Amino acid sequence: MNHKEALKHKKESEQNADESVAKLFHIVITPANTDESAKFIEDFLKSPESFDDESCKKYSSDDDYEVVSFKKEIAD
Repeated sequence: MNHKEALKHKKESEQNADESVAKLFHIVITPANTDESAKFIEDFLKSPESFDDESCKKYSSDDDYEVVSFKKEIAD
């Protein structure tokens, strides 16, 4: 999906998620390309607060995106 569609899908996912999901999981837009997505997530996890919904664009070579969720790492 293009970025605009992914943004809409992310907003719907966040609205449909219950509070515990929102606390325990990141919901992010990533490039659909597996290698590009892996690099994006790797960089995202280093500093989640420095990423926004536009950040994924610089990782994508083909303007194709997906919305993914993954468990937040809780600091001890």
